[in-house]
Amino acid sequence: MNYVVAGFLLFLLTACSLQSSTATNDTKTNNTETNIAVLQVANNVFDQSQPNTLGLQKPAQIAHHLVFKAKAGSAQYNHGAVLFAFNGELFIQWQSSQQDEDAPETKILYSRSSNGNDWSEPQQLVAARTDALVTNGGWWRYGDTLVAFINVWPQGLQPKAGYVEYITSRDGSHWSKPKPLLDYAGKPVAGVIEQDLKQLPNGRILTAIHHQPGLIAKPFYTDDVTGLSGWTQGEMENLPHQPGISRELEPSWFLTKQLKQQQPVMVFRDQGSSFTLLAARSNDNGKTWTKPTATNMPDSRAKQSAGNLPDGRAFLINNPSGTKNRAPLTITLSSDGQLFDKAYLLRSESELPPMLYAGKYKRTGYSYPKSIVWNNRVWVSYAVNKEDIEVTSMAVENL
Repeated sequence: MNYVVAGFLLFLLTACSLQSSTATNDTKTNNTETNIAVLQVANNVFDQSQPNTLGLQKPAQIAHHLVFKAKAGSAQYNHGAVLFAFNGELFIQWQSSQQDEDAPETKILYSRSSNGNDWSEPQQLVAARTDALVTNGGWWRYGDTLVAFINVWPQGLQPKAGYVEYITSRDGSHWSKPKPLLDYAGKPVAGVIEQDLKQLPNGRILTAIHHQPGLIAKPFYTDDVTGLSGWTQGEMENLPHQPGISRELEPSWFLTKQLKQQQPVMVFRDQGSSFTLLAARSNDNGKTWTKPTATNMPDSRAKQSAGNLPDGRAFLINNPSGTKNRAPLTITLSSDGQLFDKAYLLRSESELPPMLYAGKYKRTGYSYPKSIVWNNRVWVSYAVNKEDIEVTSMAVENL
């Protein structure tokens, strides 16, 4: 590692310490509703005696779209697919490597489609680097500019950690050089970004950062409409965890349907002992959060996707197997964002094709779903067996 990189990493670690201790003076914890269930699932939603479908039916006119088929010897590993809409098209990004997860030759690919069914030949969004691993960090847009985030994982950093860069484009084809994502003090954000950037009703952008040292998941927000600066850590007490990695990981979020104020609820993968989601809520637009609590929402200890339909209903998309099995893939709905009492099957376990290629950390299933609502349909991206990239869509009116 050269002196420039080493110095930059030292700067990031220092920035992280300052950011954690001095985020803002007005983020004193006022979320004290720790004894109130943040979310719960009705008892009759999932039938665990039917692991293939969990007893669920598919919504009418559901459609599945192949984006990319794994290629022998060159792109056998593909994962982390994230959708976004820009200038009347859908864009999708993912990380790709020859065989293994997080291999040194990992690069970021992307494709685009005008209808969600026919996808362009993938193009390279970010090349592999010799001194760091790169993985995709999601999308944003402001005005006529599309933003792609890059998570950069320097070699040899212990505990494992990284930082965020971004590139921009006005046509989805020509991209700027990478620049660091900045915090509220104008310093690089010391952590890797989660792929679920969405806006609160007041326009604030909310997501999560797994910050240094290590990977400690925290809510982060910014009032910069570009999403490129001003990032501030929300105050949230993490559950007890191992050194260097929090129990809460890889969150997504949705809004409750409150009369006075819609409240964001962040749902986390539980890297502890349970196979259920963790959840925390904020009543001050992301400044402070309740301590994450266990829910009864089954999960496979993987990424999930959450959001809201145009009518305000909240949804969760995940693998509610209650085991490490990443099948089936489902969408679960709530009219108020607290009680989830209706679910649909998106992909069953019996639909899974056989895994074609061996590789490090490879596993079968519909992995790491992410979603958007576009043209009155819900679009869900995911990796099949960490090999193929696919998208499932359904009309909002059929949910």
